[in-house]
Amino acid sequence: MKELQTSYKKPFLILAVLLIIFTLANISLGSVRIPISDILTILSGGKAVKISWETIILNYRLPKAITAILVGSGLSVSGLLMQTLFRNPLAGPFVLGISSGASLGVALLLLGSGFLGGFIGMLHLENWAIAIAASIGSFLVLSAVIITANRVRNTMSILIIGLMFGSLTSAIISVLSYFSSSEQIKQYVFWSFGSVGNLTWNEILIFSSIYCIGMLITFTIIKPLNSFLLGENYAKSLGIDIKRTRILVLLVTSLLTGVITAFAGPIAFVGLAVPHVIKLIFTTASHKILLPATAILGAIVLLICDTIAQLPTSEFTLPINAITSLFGAPIVIWLLVRKKKIYV
Repeated sequence: MKELQTSYKKPFLILAVLLIIFTLANISLGSVRIPISDILTILSGGKAVKISWETIILNYRLPKAITAILVGSGLSVSGLLMQTLFRNPLAGPFVLGISSGASLGVALLLLGSGFLGGFIGMLHLENWAIAIAASIGSFLVLSAVIITANRVRNTMSILIIGLMFGSLTSAIISVLSYFSSSEQIKQYVFWSFGSVGNLTWNEILIFSSIYCIGMLITFTIIKPLNSFLLGENYAKSLGIDIKRTRILVLLVTSLLTGVITAFAGPIAFVGLAVPHVIKLIFTTASHKILLPATAILGAIVLLICDTIAQLPTSEFTLPINAITSLFGAPIVIWLLVRKKKIYV
C-alpha cells in the first residue's frame, strides 16, 4: 500500500478528478443541455430552474452514467484478469465465450419464434426477458467453462475451448437468423449495438450487487494474480493453489461479463484496450495498482464514448459499440507503437 501512496498517488488523483469531470459532462450533455450547477443542485436534493431537468437527470441520465461506470470498469477489470491468466495481450473479457452465450440466449428470445415456435417469440414483450435470457445463456457457457477448467491442466486449452464456444454459438445464431423475419433480425441487431441508457433503478440495483460481488472476489486474489505473471510453476513454488485461483478468475470474469452483457449488450474494445493503456501509464505489473487504475480508466472511457454517442444537442444516438472501437482502437495502436515495452 506504501507504493500506492507515493509514486502513484498523483496519477490516481488525476484519474479520480477525470472520473468526476466526465461523469458530470455525461449527465450534462444530450438532446437537452443542463448546466452543471443545476446538476449539482439536483443531486444535493435542491430544486433546479426547470422541473423537467430533475426528471431527466434522476430518471434517465444519472442511471445511464452509473451504468456506464459499472460497465466500463467491469469490462476493463475482466480484460485485465484474462490477460493475466492466459499471459496473452490479445485476451479480453469475451474470449471465454460468455458474451457469446448471452448473445445466444437473446437470439433464442428475439429470433426463436421463427424456428422454435410462437411462445418464445411472445416472451420478449416482458421488460426483464432479455436480461434473463442473456443471463441463462452466459450461465450455461460459464458452467461448461468451469467444468472444462477442472478437467484441463493447460490454461491455454481453456482459451481455445472458449473461442470454440464462441464459434459454436455464432453458428447457431446464424441458423436462427436465417429462419427469422426482418423485424426480428432488426431487434437483435439493435440489441447487439449495446446501450447503457435503458436500465431502471431496480435493474441497476441488481446489476451493481453482482458487480460488487465480482469486484470483492477480485481483490482477494491479488497475490496469486501477481505470481501468475511469472508462470504457473513459479506460482506453485509460492504455495498458490493454481486450480482454485484459475476457477476464481474464470468465475469473476464470467460474472462481470455475463451481467454486463445481460443488461447493456455486448460492448467491444474496452476490456481489451484499457488494461494496455493503464500498463503504459503506470509501468508496473502489480495488480494492487493495476486493478483500481484499470477500473477507474475503464469507467472514464465508457463515459466519454457514451457522451459522444448521444450526440449533444441532437435527438439521435449512435451505437456505443461503434464509438468505443472507432475512437479507441487508433489511440491504443498509437500507444503500443510509441511504447516498445508493455507489461503482460
